[in-house]
Amino acid sequence: MPTLNAVTDLTLEDGIAVLTIDAPPVNALSAGVRAGLLAGIRQAVEDDAVQAIVLICAGKTFIAGADITEFGKPPQPPSLPEVQSAIEDSPKPVIAVIHGTALGGGLEVALVCHYRVAARSAACGLPEVNLGLLPGAGGTQRLPRLVGVERALELVTTGMHVPAPAAAEMGLVDLVVDDASLRQEAIAFARQVVAERRPLRRVRDLDDRVAAARGKPELFAQFRRANAKRFRGFLAPEYNIRCIEAAVELPFDEGLRREREMFVELLKGEQSAAQRHYFFASREVWRLPDIGAETPLLPVAAIGIVGAGTMGGGIAMNFLNAGYPVTIVETSQQALDRGLATIRRNYENTAKKGRISATDIERRMALLTPALQMEALSQADLVIEAVFENMDVKKEVFARLDRIAKPGAILATNTSALDVNEIASATSRPESVIGLHFFSPANVMKLLEVVRAEKTSRPVIRTAMELARKIGKIAALVGVCPGFVGNRMLAQRQREAHRLVLEGALPWDVDRVLVEFGFPMGPFAMSDLAGLDLGWRRETSTGSTLREILCEMDRRGQKTGAGYYDYDEARNARPSPVVEQLIREFAARQGRTSRTVSDQEILERCLYPMINEGAKILEEGKAIRASDIDVIWVNGYGWPVYRGGPMFHADTVGLDKVVQTLRGYQETLGADFEPARSLEELAAAGGSFSKPAQRQ
Repeated sequence: MPTLNAVTDLTLEDGIAVLTIDAPPVNALSAGVRAGLLAGIRQAVEDDAVQAIVLICAGKTFIAGADITEFGKPPQPPSLPEVQSAIEDSPKPVIAVIHGTALGGGLEVALVCHYRVAARSAACGLPEVNLGLLPGAGGTQRLPRLVGVERALELVTTGMHVPAPAAAEMGLVDLVVDDASLRQEAIAFARQVVAERRPLRRVRDLDDRVAAARGKPELFAQFRRANAKRFRGFLAPEYNIRCIEAAVELPFDEGLRREREMFVELLKGEQSAAQRHYFFASREVWRLPDIGAETPLLPVAAIGIVGAGTMGGGIAMNFLNAGYPVTIVETSQQALDRGLATIRRNYENTAKKGRISATDIERRMALLTPALQMEALSQADLVIEAVFENMDVKKEVFARLDRIAKPGAILATNTSALDVNEIASATSRPESVIGLHFFSPANVMKLLEVVRAEKTSRPVIRTAMELARKIGKIAALVGVCPGFVGNRMLAQRQREAHRLVLEGALPWDVDRVLVEFGFPMGPFAMSDLAGLDLGWRRETSTGSTLREILCEMDRRGQKTGAGYYDYDEARNARPSPVVEQLIREFAARQGRTSRTVSDQEILERCLYPMINEGAKILEEGKAIRASDIDVIWVNGYGWPVYRGGPMFHADTVGLDKVVQTLRGYQETLGADFEPARSLEELAAAGGSFSKPAQRQ
C-alpha cells in the first residue's frame, strides 16, 4: 500500500489496514488530512485483504481539532461530513486509536468510527463553545447517544477535556490501554473485533440514551437555570443546548441539519469572531519581536517577596503552587503572622471545595519561609517587591535589595502604576529590574503585566515571561507609562463614569449598562467591593469628591453596609436614596443641571475613551499589539470574551464611527475626547486593529 499523500499513509499488517495521519504539530483536519483520510478509507474498503481499519496518528496527539486557519476561507474538498460518511458507512470495522487529545473535529471523527481505543493519558472533548461555536460535524448528535443527555450537556457547554479513564466510564471510548502499548493493543483489538464478528456499531443508530430524555423538557430547563450565571451573555452555550434537544427529539439526519444550521449561524456571528480573535490573541501575546529562543533564560529556583500583605501573600501562593520555595519578608512579627495565616486560610478554603488535599496544603506551606530581615533574600534568584504604592518607599526597598541580593538576581516591582525606570534608578543594576504587575487577588487573577523598563535586559524579560507561564498566568509585555496599559485605560472609563453621575445618570444606571454589555460588575459596584477608603484618610479628606463625602459619612462600601449602594446582611446591593440625594446636591453646588442620559451615551462615553487611549498606547509603543491590549482587558478587567476586547470591539463598531462619535463628544465635552492621531489615520484608511492578531 503506497503513501496516500504528504500527511497520510496506509499500511497492511496481517489483514489490518493501519491508516496513519502525520500532519504536525497537532494533526488538525486540514484539506490535506481530510483528502488523505478519504482516500485511505476508500482504498482499504476496496482491498479484499483488509479485514479492519485502524485509524491512528503520528506525533504527540490524535486529531486535535479543525484547522482553525481555514475558517472564513472558501471550503476545500473533501468536506468533513464526506469523510465521516465514508468512515461510518465502511463495511469493515474502523477503530479510532486516540493518544494525546481528540478534540472538536478530532473527536467527531472518532465518533463516526465503529470503536474507540484510547491511551491512558489521552483526553477527549468538544471545546468549540470556547470559540463561540458548537460541534458542527455531528458532535452534538452523536455524543448524547453514547454518554447520555446530562453528560453531553455538560461537555458541550464547558468544552472540558475528559481523561480517557473517565471517557471509558461514560461510554465515550471502548478500551483504555497503557500508552507504551497503544498501537500494538489497538491492532490486537481490531483482530478481536474481526474474530468475534462484532457488529459495526454506528453511533448514529443508538437510541437508548437519548430516548431516556425524550419528552422531558424540564431536564433542559433545569440545566439552563443551574447555569444561567455562567452562560450570561454568551450565545454558544444556548445553541449547544438546543442541538442536544434536537438530538433527543428529532430523527438523526434532521438533528444533523439543525446542528449545521446553528453552527453556520454562530460562525457568521460577532461573538464567534470575537472569541476566535481572542483565541489567536492569547497565543500571540507570548511572541516578543526582539526576544527569541536564542535569548538566554536566567536560572530561577528560589523566590523572595517583600511584603506579606494581600498582594505579597497572593503572589507567594502562585509560586508555592508551582513548587518554588519562597521566602517572604515583613517588618513586624504581627504582620508576618497575619500574612501567613491568610495564606493558610486561603489554601484551607480551596481544600474545602475539593480542589486540593490537606497534604497539598502542608506541602505548599512547607515551601514558605517567613523572615523579618531583608537579608534573608540574599540567595533568591527573583525578588518581588509588594509594599505600599509610594515611590519613596519603593525606591528605599530597591536600594536595600541592591545591596543584599546576589549578582544576577532579578529585582521586580509589583507596582500598578508607578515609574519602573525611577524605581530601577535606585539600584546599581537597572538591567535586572522589571515590573511584574499582578492583579488582585493575585492568587486568582490570570493576568500579569510584565513591565519592560528602559534598561531591562532581554534575558530578564524572557525569564519573566517564562516564569509567568510556569505559574499559570497569561502575561503581556508592556512599557513604562502611568498605569501601564490596563489601569491607564481604566482611568478613562472611571473619569467618564463619575462625570456621567454628575450630569444626571445614577451609579446604578452606569453599572447596569456596563453589566448588560457583559462586564461582571460596574465601576461603582466594584468600588464598593474594593472599599471606597482605599488610599483615603480622614485627616486629609476635603469633601471635594463624592467618594470623599461617602467615606466621611462612613459609607465605605460593602464592608460597612453602605457605599454607592445600600447593602443588606447578605451584601445584596440596592440603589440608595441617600446617595441619589447626595449626588443631586453635590452637582447643584457645582452649578450642574441634571439631565436624562441615555444608555447609549453611557456606553460610548465609558468605552470609546478607553479605545482612544489604547490607540495612544500603541502609538507610543507601550503595547506590542492591539491584540495584547485585548488580552489584558479580558483577563484583568472582566471584558467579556465574546466581545473580543476593547480594540476588537472598536473594529466591530467601525473605527470611522468611533472617531465620529469621539469628535461629537469633543465638541461638547472638551479635549478628553480628541481622537488619537493613529486612530484617525487607521479609520481614514479603512483599517482594523484586529488584523495583526488574525494573521497566523
